[in-house]
Amino acid sequence: SQGVEAQTLANVYQAINNNHEIVPVLNKVDLPAADADRVRQQIEDVIGIDASDAVMISAKTGIGVPDVLEAIVTRLPPPKGDRDATLKALLVDSWYDVYLGVVVLIRVVDGVMKKGSRIRMMGTGAAYDIERVGFFTPKMQQVEELGPGEIGFITAAIKEVADTRVGDTITDDRKPVTEMLPGFKPAIPVVFCGLFPVDADDFETLRAAMGKLRLNDASFSFEMETSAALGFGFRCGFLGLLHLEIIQERLSREFDLNLIATAPSVIYKMKLTDGTELEIHNPVDMPDVVKIAEIQEPWIEATILTPDEYLGSVLKLCQDRRGAQKELTYVGSRAMVKYDLPLNEVVFDFYDRLKSVSKGYASFDYHLTDYKPADLVKMQILVNAEPVDALSMLVHRTRAEGRGRAMVEKMKELIPPHMFQIPIQAAIGGKVIARETVRALRKDVTAKCYGGDITRKRKLLEKQKEGKKKMRQFGKVDIPQEAFIAALKVDS
Repeated sequence: SQGVEAQTLANVYQAINNNHEIVPVLNKVDLPAADADRVRQQIEDVIGIDASDAVMISAKTGIGVPDVLEAIVTRLPPPKGDRDATLKALLVDSWYDVYLGVVVLIRVVDGVMKKGSRIRMMGTGAAYDIERVGFFTPKMQQVEELGPGEIGFITAAIKEVADTRVGDTITDDRKPVTEMLPGFKPAIPVVFCGLFPVDADDFETLRAAMGKLRLNDASFSFEMETSAALGFGFRCGFLGLLHLEIIQERLSREFDLNLIATAPSVIYKMKLTDGTELEIHNPVDMPDVVKIAEIQEPWIEATILTPDEYLGSVLKLCQDRRGAQKELTYVGSRAMVKYDLPLNEVVFDFYDRLKSVSKGYASFDYHLTDYKPADLVKMQILVNAEPVDALSMLVHRTRAEGRGRAMVEKMKELIPPHMFQIPIQAAIGGKVIARETVRALRKDVTAKCYGGDITRKRKLLEKQKEGKKKMRQFGKVDIPQEAFIAALKVDS
């Protein structure tokens, strides 16, 4: 009904580059808006593969599902492998089972995977004894062995999913192969943010919840951190924005936790004047400006597919985020744009903005390309001259003033009036770039003066002013948790 999506393109090009045979399948043909001929034409125009014999299916109603299974058998080439060679298998996926430990999904390339044999993971170097070998039918079915080209599962009393990296090569521990299967890359966190419980008593529950999620998701990393404003919490690393949202959602739904997430940040590389290089993913850890020779930020290549009528808004959004256009092509009535964008401009709310400017029709996919030097500054929010560490962020110098002004205006609405005036400032180093003031709660000290000399009233007001000044020096500002939650969503 929507045609080719950006994510589909990213995956299909990867498959084509690896010389794979591709079977086009058109899903959701039961929808009233389905237009199979248009999408067939789109596949041929964009990807350049023949879609005349694309399989028409509806996974919801079951139409055409047997045809897909038949196409897999007849159209895709059978796997090649040597049964007598040394064991070589690809680790496809892994998940945690409460009773069996980690269940590993594998594809045997060469050799035979047998129950009782000892295997080695080449990526981690760990060795295990196989307890179970089997395949899915779709329930688990145990067998004695798996041969070349077969896909199945093994269990080997493995304790953590982190020990089984997706894409790793499994081989025989006694006579291992020398070369790993190509293309293995360990999962590296790209986006970081702090997660803090709204109620400080929930900290231990949060720690236990993260431990459980880590059992099932090796790409999720966390370490403890403390914040003067938010108390105890964790600095977490994610593969991307979707991963961040899923983990947050799971923590709140499955473990019934009420969380505050700090503004997401990315890894910045800093070259110092003494020649050393640092990687920073928390703005609080940034060294003194005089020691920094150069700051580099990560850039991505984004592929955006959008209907023609929203193209102008999408291009403007990318330009506003410091993007550089690489190419613009048309696929029927849909435009495909490729942009180079800085990742820290994307992690805030780029995806939400893209969906709103295109009424939900644009699709977006990205991958990291490299690091480039950038004019970045650390912006701090000061409340009553005290920096609030949870709200500090690294921003591009050209965007600092706008973001600082938006932040202080939001904080002014959110901090309730105290007995004294509260200045809220956005500052870069010692330079204040935006300021708002929360008014003081005042008692009408001149109420008892009716008529009489003005100097009497002035004296009372001056006396009150002095008292407020003294109060401001010693007064502590209580920032409500809702203020943090709302302020960290400032860009939306």
